[in-house]
Amino acid sequence: MEILNQPVLLLPLGLLLGIIGGFLLRKRFVEGHLADIEGQGKQLIENAISEAERIKKDAVLQSKEATYQLKQAVEEEIRVDRAELKEEQRQIGEKKEQLRSEVESLDKKRNDILKTEALLQQQAESLQKKNDEADQLVLRQRDELEKIAEISREEARKLLMDSMESEARMHAAKKLARIEQEMRMEADKKGKNILALAISRYAGDYVADRTVSVVPLPNDEMKGRIIGREGRNIRAIEAATGIDIIIDDTPEAVILSGFNPVRREVARLSLLQLINDGRIHPARIEEVVAKVTKELDVSLREAGEQATFDVGAHGVHVELIHLLGRLKFRTSYGQNVLQHSLEVAFLCGIMAAELGIDVKMAKRAGLLHDIGKAVDHEVEGSHAIIGRDLAKKYGEPEEVVYAIGAHHEDLPPQSVLDILVQSADALSGARPGARKEMLQTYVKRLEDLENIANAFEGVEKSYAIQAGRDLRIIVDAKKIQDAEAILLSQDIARNIEAQLTYPGQIRVTVIRETRAVEFAR
Repeated sequence: MEILNQPVLLLPLGLLLGIIGGFLLRKRFVEGHLADIEGQGKQLIENAISEAERIKKDAVLQSKEATYQLKQAVEEEIRVDRAELKEEQRQIGEKKEQLRSEVESLDKKRNDILKTEALLQQQAESLQKKNDEADQLVLRQRDELEKIAEISREEARKLLMDSMESEARMHAAKKLARIEQEMRMEADKKGKNILALAISRYAGDYVADRTVSVVPLPNDEMKGRIIGREGRNIRAIEAATGIDIIIDDTPEAVILSGFNPVRREVARLSLLQLINDGRIHPARIEEVVAKVTKELDVSLREAGEQATFDVGAHGVHVELIHLLGRLKFRTSYGQNVLQHSLEVAFLCGIMAAELGIDVKMAKRAGLLHDIGKAVDHEVEGSHAIIGRDLAKKYGEPEEVVYAIGAHHEDLPPQSVLDILVQSADALSGARPGARKEMLQTYVKRLEDLENIANAFEGVEKSYAIQAGRDLRIIVDAKKIQDAEAILLSQDIARNIEAQLTYPGQIRVTVIRETRAVEFAR
């Protein structure tokens, strides 16, 4: 039984021994491997220590190099700063020396000024003393002169003042003449260039409208039909139109007379239609006059619209357009006012372009400047002021409104536009053939011109020549001096402007001459 059990006991023992042997082998292997790893670790540590030592040495070397370079840079900066400091110290020394010299110079000047002040004080005291002596001497001389001349101090003062005033007026007149001559030469040069350019660029017809309307008749028998039985037809026409019909010995024509040009045109057109129609009786007359009035209103509006279109004035109120159309049948000194307004507008635009101001605004002001003449027979006052009020009422720009009111100097000019409208208005009315006057008015104006000139002291004779555009005045050479002649011409011109109304401008020429006459015997 024991013998059978021995292999069984030996098997576990061998297994155990095998396990122990394997464990020992594994342990030896692990210990050997650990020894290798430890050796490698030591080697790595040694290598790391060596590398660290090397890096440390390199860092120390680099630190020393940087320190050396920084030291060199700091030393260089210190050297430069020292040099600059030495230069500044040198400059400060020079400035100190300069200031010291200036202080010495100022001290010297102050001493000189003190000496001069002392000297001036002495001279002032001496001068005051001399002035006092001179005043005393003047008083004594004045008393002696009063005794010798037998005139009082006040009378002598008056004579002296009169003499000084006359002398001052003489000097002022001479200086004024010189200044005016220089200004006139320059202004004439520029003004003539602008006016000549405006005239050359504007081409207008010479038109003079009649103040009455003449209606041609096919034969003289038509005069009886116009008159009608017991004059009922002519009375109907005059009542419907407000125009007087003059039937005289003029062959084959009747004359329409009335202050309102629009009504006169209505009467003319109505009479022409009645003559062509042949039916002339009161009912037909009223019908034709009403029809012609409506047609003429349309024609007036079209004429006003055409005028604004020609000028380029946009946005004009419809009432102003209608009033512009009415100017087509309004005349001033025989000149058609609508054509005159168009001329003024174009001339204003040309001159405004040359002067560099608003051309459209200048044309607008020129076109509307005489708008008051459309209603001046219905409203009291100057047509310039009436036109200004109408333009303001219907929303025209303020500068246009003022230019309308100032174009005849009812208001003082305030801008270049006001002067432009005045100049263009005078230019359009003064050109040859533009206007005509009745003989009575013409003669009356010449007489008024001469009377104004003759009213001045020293004037011997006066002559209005060149249709009243030139006034020649001959003065007494003993009473009026050359310089005073300039002032006299200005005074006469101002009086003419204040008292008379005339187209264009009037030149006033004062003539003073001295004649020495002797006879040889």
